[in-house]
Formats: sequence, C-alpha cells, structure tokens
Amino acid sequence: MAAHDTSRRDYPWLKNYPPFAAWDMPIPQVPAFKLLHDAVARFPEHPCMEFLGKNWTYAETGELAAKAAVGFQKLGVTKGTRVALLLPNTPYYVAAFFGVLMAGGTVVNMNPLYAARELENMVKDSGAQFLVTMDLTAMYPKARTLLNNTPLKKLIVCSMAEALPFGTAVMFNLFKRKTVADVEEDDRQVWWDTLIDNDGEPAPVSIDPLEDVAVLQYTGGTTGVPKAAMLTHGNITANARQVAVWFNGAVPGDERFLAALPFFHVFAMTVILLVGLEYGAQIIMMPRFDLQDCLKNIDKKKPTLFPAVPTIYTAINNAPNVKDFDLTSIKLCISGGAPLPVEVKKNFEDMTKCVVVEGYGLSETSPVACTNPTEGVNKPGSVGLPMPGTIIEIRALDDDRVLGIGEKGEICVRGPQVMKGYWNRPKDTADVMKNGALHTGDVGYMDDEGYVFIVDRIKDMINASGYKIYPRVLEEALYQHPAVEETSVIGIPDAYRGEAPKAFIKVRAGMTLTEPEIRAFMKDKVSKIEQPAEYEFRDTLPKSLIGKLSKKELKQEEAEAAQEQKGSNS
Repeated sequence: MAAHDTSRRDYPWLKNYPPFAAWDMPIPQVPAFKLLHDAVARFPEHPCMEFLGKNWTYAETGELAAKAAVGFQKLGVTKGTRVALLLPNTPYYVAAFFGVLMAGGTVVNMNPLYAARELENMVKDSGAQFLVTMDLTAMYPKARTLLNNTPLKKLIVCSMAEALPFGTAVMFNLFKRKTVADVEEDDRQVWWDTLIDNDGEPAPVSIDPLEDVAVLQYTGGTTGVPKAAMLTHGNITANARQVAVWFNGAVPGDERFLAALPFFHVFAMTVILLVGLEYGAQIIMMPRFDLQDCLKNIDKKKPTLFPAVPTIYTAINNAPNVKDFDLTSIKLCISGGAPLPVEVKKNFEDMTKCVVVEGYGLSETSPVACTNPTEGVNKPGSVGLPMPGTIIEIRALDDDRVLGIGEKGEICVRGPQVMKGYWNRPKDTADVMKNGALHTGDVGYMDDEGYVFIVDRIKDMINASGYKIYPRVLEEALYQHPAVEETSVIGIPDAYRGEAPKAFIKVRAGMTLTEPEIRAFMKDKVSKIEQPAEYEFRDTLPKSLIGKLSKKELKQEEAEAAQEQKGSNS
C-alpha cells in the first residue's frame, strides 16, 4: 500500500528508534481471527479470559468463538453482514467479536451507556442486522427498543449469571435480581446458549485483509450521528503487531492484562484484547471501572500490563487507601485517549515502580500512531515516536505544506493501521484523507529526534486577538500545583480579544485552593496573554463515557450562559 512505504531512510525518528522494534520491520496484515487461532495453537492450556473469578483457557476461548461463528452463520451472517455488540467487558464480547469475524461479518462496536436514541441512530447508520446484548436492565430494554424501531432482524441475549462461577452465580440470582431484565421470549431473539449449541465448525470465509472491514468504530460524540471508521482486518492486525513489538520485556504466555477499559472502545479492543492474544496473555476483565475493584484486582490477580486513560491513573494516585494494596506486579502502562499530565505519570510510576508511556492515536488509526519507547528515552510531554511502518508529517494549517523540525502544524499519519475511510461518508473521507495521509485535526510538532508533541486539537485552540492559545499548555502548567487534581481549559467569548481561556479545576480532597492563589502560581508559568481570564472550582469535571475529561459540556454551558447574558442586556 502507498501509505505503508518504508523505503525512505531520512526520517528524524530513525536516529533514536529502539533497537528491539525496527521501524521498517515486516508488518503482517491478516484476517483478525487468525490472532485467536494462532494463540490457541501456541497456548491451548494457558489462561485466556478471567471474569469475576471464572477462567477460560485459550482452547476453550477458541472453541467458544468457533461455535458462535457457526451460530451466526445459521442466523444468516455472511460476508460483510454487520453485527452490533452492545456488551460490557465479558467473555461474551470476546467470543462474539471473533465469532462474527470468523463468520465473515463486520463488528459494530456500541457503547452500552448510550441512550436508546443514540443507539438507534448508530444501528440505522451502520445497517446492522443482528445485535448481541446482555440480560441486564442497563442494556436489554434498550436493545429490545432497537429491535422494534430499527431494521434489526434478531437479538442474541447473553445471561450474566451463566458467565459467573457457580457460587457467585447463585448469589447473583438471589441478591441481584433487580439488575436482571425481564426478557421477552419470541422468535425475534435467541439466547446465547442456543446460538452456540453446534459442532463449532464454521464454513470457511475468504477474507482480503486490506479490503474487508472487520470493525465499524464510531468516533464518539452524542449529538447527531457520529462517523464510523472502517477498520479493515489488516488495519487492526497491523496495529496489534506494531504495539506488541513495542514492549521488549513481554514474556509470551506469562503476561496478564487488566482490562479496566471497555472493549467497545478502540484503545482497549486493540491494545488489550488483540495485543493480549499476540502475547498469549491472560485478560482480566472488569465489566466496568470501579476504583476499589480495580485496586483489589491488581492486588490479588497481579496483572503485569495495565493500559488505561489518564483519569484512571489519576484516580488510583489519589485513592485514600491506595497504600493498602500491592500494585507492584504492574510492569508497563500505556496511557492513551487523552493527554497524560507529567505529574500523574511521575506519581503513578513512583508508587508502582512500573513504566508509564504516553501514546497517541485515533479511532481512524486503529488506534495507535505514536508511543514513547518502553526502554530508552521517554520524553515528558511527548507522545513518542511513530510506530513501526508509520510516517508522521506535520503540515501547515493554511496551505498543507510539510513543515520542518519544531514547526507547529496539523499532525498527519500514513501507515498500515490507517482506516479505509468513513462508512457511507465519501465527503468526510475526502476531507481527512488527502494524498494518502490521514489529517488528524490535532496540532503538534516534531523535534529533531523524531518525538511528536501534541499541542492541542485544532477545534480546541483559543484565538485571542489573533494569538493562538493551546489549552493543553495551560493544563500542564496547572497540574504542577499540588492541589490541582483535575483541570480542563476552554475558550470563552471575550469582548476585547474575541476569545479568552477559562480554567475549570477540581481540587484534591483534603486540600484548599483559592483563585488568588492559583493566579499567583500561574504568573510565571505561562505568558501574560495566555493567563486564564476566569477560574471556576468544581467538585467534579465532565468526563466522556470511558472516563476522559470532556470539554464539550463545559463549552455548551458557557455558550448558554453567554446567550442568556446577551438576552438580559438587550
């Protein structure tokens, strides 16, 4: 592919590339289910899935996925059929994910926390014909509504109790009945146990890894219909291999991943699930992130790898009882999804003695495009070096010129992990895919050793009298204050400058902070024009459904407040 041209040898990152991960290494692009097949062949009796105390070996996991594939084929899933997964982290997700792909279908990842209206838009947009969900009140009623209001043909319903160890299942049935939905029995739905009641020999399907879409990954957003990135089999398997070679210390068959992030999010899907299979690792699944459950899992189940988002590391750093738990089994953390504050990284590393590396990616890049080396130079504030086979260009915001070292512009990505395009959106695809490169919408620069630094999202940049202010720069400065636990900076209307920064701050428990104190602290941290015009202290800050700090709600609040003020003055 043109986007995977590794013939040039003058890229700045080559002079500092880690020796264990050659940038021009061969990167296999294969059917995604081959990752499971290969892991089963290599590690049949090794533990693969752990869920609330119940375990499945690789052989058992492979058999479960193969039976799911037969079941899907009997329902009518063929090449290209879209199957939506409305599931939390459970063994059902893993078996359904690979079962759909073995059957030739395309997985549509869906967030169970979305409202029914949002899910309805996604089902209609994707053209999903089947949907897999749980018999839980948090999911099943919404799924049933989708069956009634969309072209879905059938629901596949999974039992929570049957995924649990016997004793736990009994307790669940006795004391958790309120969480179990009243499932309607009719011919429009089938229980998971019925789906997998077969010989586990699916009809073979021919897959072109470079063309056939494995996953429709919606890019986020809860207003309107978000865009679905078409990730081919080759995209996601290439990215799994790119990430897998990046950790020189991994021991095949001996690693344990903690899956606190949901698999329906592309970061967890690739970096935990698929890379976990590359390593033959045990995947310890949490159905949702809970701080105390997370600490207990680390203490008792001893995971060695813990990919997560910065807010999870922040929560652990600030847990009042964190010293009651042994967190030292963790060897490596890959942080993604949002900027990693330097202080958060340092505090987590000091506490666990592990290595935390910040990476960068998007749904459109399957998702990892850059990561700091796990050994060698790990530059604070940088998202690291381009992954093997990946070319990062910094292009001018006005005329798309490729810029030089240290110049700020739009980050553009070429590589085998870059999506095929947006589902049914040729104009949107053309807007971001130009000359074979994905234009990310992020502003950044590259230093003379090839390390990439994110300045901010283009859409988040604040224009104050023509001066560009980047919220991330202010947030990094604010995080240096010991009383700042979380902060988010946005632009607000300013009568004189057009826009000005406003900082929202959550103060650490047991500490105090006043506006005069933080203003005095920031005085020598950023230039005068960059100083926030306003500060607001809050008990909580808005977060996305996977725990990333979200500016969208803050911007909406400020826009509504400005509109009200304008109305009262007229």
